[in-house]
Amino acid sequence: MRLLAFALSIFAFFSTRALAVTEADLPKSKHTKLGLYLTPSEAHEMIGQDPAKVLFIDVRTPAEMNFIGMPTEADANVPYMLMPDFPVWDAEKSSFKLELNPDFVPAVRERLEKKGLDQNAKVIVMCRSGDRSAASANLLAEAGFTNVYSIVEGFEGDMAKEGPTAGTRSVNGWKNAGLPWSYKLDREKMYGLQ
Repeated sequence: MRLLAFALSIFAFFSTRALAVTEADLPKSKHTKLGLYLTPSEAHEMIGQDPAKVLFIDVRTPAEMNFIGMPTEADANVPYMLMPDFPVWDAEKSSFKLELNPDFVPAVRERLEKKGLDQNAKVIVMCRSGDRSAASANLLAEAGFTNVYSIVEGFEGDMAKEGPTAGTRSVNGWKNAGLPWSYKLDREKMYGLQ
């Protein structure tokens, strides 16, 4: 009986504890209008508690999914940004420019409906390192979603600034936390293929 009481007290502690991430901890680029943030481990825990009541969206591009992998727990890939049909070079960033996916909000709504949820359900968004997930959380908030969490470290995490791993994404993130992911993609989860 004491063991059961102990287990219940541990469960109560973890289910009511404050989240580890606050806005004060984050750079401005990762702030969201709703102020709801998760680390990858917190997101994994939230999903594990009741996966049927949470929608987990990976907002990275299909190319990122293909070459870098995807969390196995993600419900879908709905890219926040896409490469235009006629790519444009961004000299300042030394990369191709991306543009806002005009179908982003409707596609997230479709995924919610498929899961039997509405726009007041918990929605978790994740990108590579937390900037696009914050922007996508803001877009969803503007569209009336009320419970959108941004995974602030993203899938690959932040860049190491010093040491032998400087310049690599080895500091934090879903992958670096050892959470479930795979290079093998599920067609049903991919954007535009359902």
